[in-house]
Amino acid sequence: RQRQLPFLEELMKIDSVTLRRIKIPLNEPFTPSFGSITDKDLLIVEVHTNSATGYGDDPALSLPIYNEETVASGELVLKEFLLPLLKRNLKTVDDPFDVAKVFKSVRRNYFARSAIETAIFDAYAKSVHKPLYQLLGGNKYRIEGGISIGIKKTPQELIDTIKSYQKNGYRRIKVKIKPGFDLEYIKAVRNEFPEIELQVDANSAYTLDDIDLFEKLDNYDLALIEQPLGCEDIIDHAALQKKLKTPICLDESIDSLDDARQAIDIGALKIINIKVSRVGGLANAKAIHDYAKEHGVGVWCGSMLESGIGQAHNLAIASLENYRYSNDIMSSTCYLSDDIIKPQIEIGKDSFITIPEREGIGYDIDEEKLQKYTFKLEHFDF
Repeated sequence: RQRQLPFLEELMKIDSVTLRRIKIPLNEPFTPSFGSITDKDLLIVEVHTNSATGYGDDPALSLPIYNEETVASGELVLKEFLLPLLKRNLKTVDDPFDVAKVFKSVRRNYFARSAIETAIFDAYAKSVHKPLYQLLGGNKYRIEGGISIGIKKTPQELIDTIKSYQKNGYRRIKVKIKPGFDLEYIKAVRNEFPEIELQVDANSAYTLDDIDLFEKLDNYDLALIEQPLGCEDIIDHAALQKKLKTPICLDESIDSLDDARQAIDIGALKIINIKVSRVGGLANAKAIHDYAKEHGVGVWCGSMLESGIGQAHNLAIASLENYRYSNDIMSSTCYLSDDIIKPQIEIGKDSFITIPEREGIGYDIDEEKLQKYTFKLEHFDF
């Protein structure tokens, strides 16, 4: 094997898996280009082994509007396909990177695959008494966070929101945009905050017909423009990048290592946003990271409004060397009204979050809160 994993005194055996649906209200609606979200429906996966229990989450949306997956579809795919596949092929685990190989025959369904794979990684790290970030090969123990701000009704409301997040320690600001809520807003923000690290995220809201808009945005010293065009428009992104000095960062377009390779090869991007759940888990995220590093393309970790469990996995992967930019990792209750881990994640006044040195994801599960927000529970023996 190319990687050296800590020695397991006894093979980790999966005894059972619990699937738990929870719903946590948001502090306020979060509005990207495709609609508003008022609460977060999550699928929590618990993998119970002979040596530890690991946790993962599926943070897909409730509607298939970010990609084709939903929380409900992830639950179905796990029950009907992924868990039986795992039971037949990997009841004992001596290398958590093998989970991605077992699921390689499954078309897409990356969020569901990630939920069970990350839980197994957590259980394995606990079994060998290592922090997850060390198991992945991370070399950073402090991760710079950043905030993503949904579309606001007026430029002034956006400015006021940025000021409130700056008081809480966030230095990098990412602003969601869509047609009619773009140039005027960014002009106002840049005039008010000439020095901040400013990004915009379109979530596929534009086409190449909007190139004049992007050429105007190019004048506002943006750190990057994220996913300006449709998720399948790799060639169009390459054409747009040739017209701009601002780096294009792709999110929804990059679901796999092949996607990353092709986008890099044709110059469709200069930066990649790697969401662990979007690419199918930690092993795939690391593979994309490694390929991007070899080809001089920096990456950062995006967010799907995960629970603290998902954010802990994000922290672990963001400790890898080529995560060069601020990440969409924030305090536990930045978006969610509550969280299910303890202690909860906190961002420092310097915009950094310290990764716990404890084994696994480094956080305990708050069982009382987990029960409070649970509305569906199923258990599967192996």
